[in-house]
Amino acid sequence: MDSSNGGGEAPQVLSSEAAAILSEGISLVLSRWTALQMAVENQWGGRESRGKADLLVASIQSWFAQTKPPLYIDDLEGIIYDDMLHSFNTEIEDGSVEEVAEQLMIMHEECLKGQYESIQKLKQSAPQRNAVSQSKQVANDEDDESSDEEGSEDSMAVEEARQEGMDVDQSKTVAKPQPDPEGWTVVANKRNKGRRSN
Repeated sequence: MDSSNGGGEAPQVLSSEAAAILSEGISLVLSRWTALQMAVENQWGGRESRGKADLLVASIQSWFAQTKPPLYIDDLEGIIYDDMLHSFNTEIEDGSVEEVAEQLMIMHEECLKGQYESIQKLKQSAPQRNAVSQSKQVANDEDDESSDEEGSEDSMAVEEARQEGMDVDQSKTVAKPQPDPEGWTVVANKRNKGRRSN
């Protein structure tokens, strides 16, 4: 048994080959992290957003290379949280920071053992079909749904007015606002002005 590495345990320092592969893995993970890519695409960090994302990759690489073992996932999460807050003015509360940190820690452990399977899988798997575009699509779909709901509310107001025997002009979707019992007048949403119900 080789006693130079503690009785068969993994070494605590990455070889130069392992460090290079880990760096590639870190870049791959962060390039597929939707929160970071949205921050870059929308320039939440200003015009230098792409450079700030690259600096985050470099600071994580440096942390793995220069921090003496044992490495704690909480410290890595803190680096990512702080960087997103200070560089992109963004607080991430969706649990993705923890997922990213966990994936990076697992890759680091594998690299210490000379195992690169998870990084190879990342390289071979197709990148997510533009995660940022998917996020925008979801947001747009939600906007469309809320617009449809508003339109149906207007139609319901016209229908209720008909049922109550009120005279309703067909070119308008909402009757003129009337003060409520407390004297407040509800004003229609400007976004819906000019819409006609079918």
